[in-house]
Amino acid sequence: MLDSPQFTPPALTGKEMSDHEEALVADTKPHIFSLKGQLLEQGRTDSVLAATEDLTVRLKIYASGGENELHAHPTEDHSFMILQGSARFFGPEDEAIDLGKYEGIMLPRGNYYKFFATSDEPLVMIRVGNPCHAKMPPPSRINIDGSEMKGDSKENKKVDVIFKDEFFGG
Repeated sequence: MLDSPQFTPPALTGKEMSDHEEALVADTKPHIFSLKGQLLEQGRTDSVLAATEDLTVRLKIYASGGENELHAHPTEDHSFMILQGSARFFGPEDEAIDLGKYEGIMLPRGNYYKFFATSDEPLVMIRVGNPCHAKMPPPSRINIDGSEMKGDSKENKKVDVIFKDEFFGG
C-alpha cells in the first residue's frame, strides 16, 4: 500500500539533504511525493522529493532574480522543468535562452550552464537527475576552471533564504 504524499521541508542543510536522499534510495518501494513548496522573497531552496540509485527528483524554488554561477555536473545528466515563473539559461559563451512555464531543458553531463529567475514571481522547477549523488564520484559540480564548486557556496551566489507566507501547489 502506498502512503500519502509527503511534504519535504525546503531548508535542509547539505548533510541533511544527503541523508534524506540516502533514506529515499534505501527504500525500494514506490515513492509518492508532493510538489508543494514555500515560496521565497530571497534565495533558493532545493528539496529532494524522490530518489533511487539511478534517479533523483527535486523541487527547486528561486526568488525573483535568484541565480547561480556557471558550472557543470561532470557525471550527471539532468533536466529542469518550469512549473511557475521564467528563467534565462546561459551556456559557457554567454549564449542565452529564455524558458517559461511548462518548458524545460535537458543538460547532458559535462555541459556548462547557469541560469537566473526572470519573472516577478518566484521560479519553481522540477529537477530530474541521473544518477543519485551518492553514486557520483567527486566532484559532482565544477566551475569553468574544472575546480569543485559547492552548490551552497558564495562562489555559486548563495544568499540567505527569506521565506514568503505563500506556497506553490496549495
